[in-house]
Amino acid sequence: MQDTDTLNQILQQLTRLADVSEARLADTRRAVDGDIDWSAIAFRWRDDGRLQAVPSPSLLPLDRLHGIDTQKQRLVANTRQFVAGRPSNNALLWGARGTGKSSLVRALLHAFADDGLRMVEVPAHRLVDLPDLVQTLAERDERFIVFSDDLSFEAGDGSYKALKAVLDGSLSAAPDNVVIYATSNRRHLLPEYQSENQAAQVVDGEIHHGEAVEEKVSLSERFGLWLSFYPFDQVNYLAIAARHLAAHGIEADIGVDSPWERAALQWALARGNRSGRTAEQFARDWAGRDTPAS
Repeated sequence: MQDTDTLNQILQQLTRLADVSEARLADTRRAVDGDIDWSAIAFRWRDDGRLQAVPSPSLLPLDRLHGIDTQKQRLVANTRQFVAGRPSNNALLWGARGTGKSSLVRALLHAFADDGLRMVEVPAHRLVDLPDLVQTLAERDERFIVFSDDLSFEAGDGSYKALKAVLDGSLSAAPDNVVIYATSNRRHLLPEYQSENQAAQVVDGEIHHGEAVEEKVSLSERFGLWLSFYPFDQVNYLAIAARHLAAHGIEADIGVDSPWERAALQWALARGNRSGRTAEQFARDWAGRDTPAS
């Protein structure tokens, strides 16, 4: 009798789990098939599993970005191929914080929206929904960049497997009208530990990494385009600050030891880095003062 009661309890728990899974799948289908404003150019995937139009997306002109000309040229070329319906790659933008990775991706929407480009931002913790989202976007005529910003996974986080499957490795091929662009401070997206290198072996003079390392490398390798971003030197930092000041209507000459240059360098020194984000923050502060000097 006790065994029967135990089996009944297990059966009830499994039934509840199945009901929850079915309800969640139904909610996802309603979210992606329901009332969506497809006239928008930008969307976000919400935590409740719904695709929501962004009425006023943050758009940035490409010419505002300075010091990343090589990265800009390669990503723009890849995106132009994608918008034109030609073969293109998923892209991973990785490197130092505040160096323009996210801004570069957002600027693509400003440059190519009139050509049919659309963007869907998906937070890293919702990547488990990626297969359902991609399947829905495949039915549209527009070209979609699925954008995941500041992407990284901690040890034991299995949600990256959904990303791997969509990038390359799933039985169903990714649709031609969807590419994935991700930014990260980590080249391999997953934490790397010194102990993992100890599992490496030398076979016939070649280094063979352990399974943990191979698993991490296999994720980033599914991105066909890698773009690296590095901290800016002082010259580029000041040039970026000058461009942001110009956007606020302030003329800023470089190399004349002007008050704004000294203030910009002091601003960066106080924050411990010279980055595009730091330059933009300084420009907002300087432009917001009552009587900024040029």
